[in-house]
Amino acid sequence: MYLSLIASLGDEMINASTIDELREVLARAAHDLGFERFALSLEIGRGSEFGTSVLIHDYPPSWADMYIGFNLGLSDPIRRAGENSLIGFKWQQVPGLIPITDRERATYEAGIRHGIADGYTVPRHLPGETSGSCSFVIGPDGTLPESRLPEAEILGATALASARRVSGSEAWREAPQLTDRQRDCVLWAARNKTDWEIGGILGISRNTVVQHLRDARKRYNAIDRRALILAVVYGGLISFADIFRWRDDR
Repeated sequence: MYLSLIASLGDEMINASTIDELREVLARAAHDLGFERFALSLEIGRGSEFGTSVLIHDYPPSWADMYIGFNLGLSDPIRRAGENSLIGFKWQQVPGLIPITDRERATYEAGIRHGIADGYTVPRHLPGETSGSCSFVIGPDGTLPESRLPEAEILGATALASARRVSGSEAWREAPQLTDRQRDCVLWAARNKTDWEIGGILGISRNTVVQHLRDARKRYNAIDRRALILAVVYGGLISFADIFRWRDDR
């Protein structure tokens, strides 16, 4: 029965052609899995000019209005925990994923007062492009359907992939590209090396380093070196592992 549910609902999610269709399937999935509500949030483009966002849910209007109106996403511990987990997690596991601030605790408690008490969240991240989560939720009087969490994991991930497709986010794949030498200069700049030091490491002049970094900033429309480094990391051209790995190789 469980596999047939995943197959049928997953197939509908994959074939959804609009956000409204995906919303309807997610509502049925939440109900069939033993949850009461759902919420799917997807940020695409990470604030770039290509960026967009997707938010679909069936939360109580009172909580949705408060969450959006007061921008409570900035103090939502579930959202932040999702950025620190590779797989789905129960909300009671959040303190083990992140240190919770007083403001985040207040946001969580406000959600409980509006009927959003507990849940299971499936996070998915594509470095430099997409960050999102799909949550299946119960109210204060509900019981988390522990035996159905593996299905929630699969269907939540499928829903996020479908939301990304329906939103047309593939255009963000056309991110700026750097030459190998430009990337080398940005990488050593991220390692806190000066233009003179980068030139010595790469065997080029300081002026050439300056020009490579200037051209890279233009490609990413970055106002300074720090903004360029952040843009390149978010774009996936270099990673935090690339930045710090050299210290282990010396």
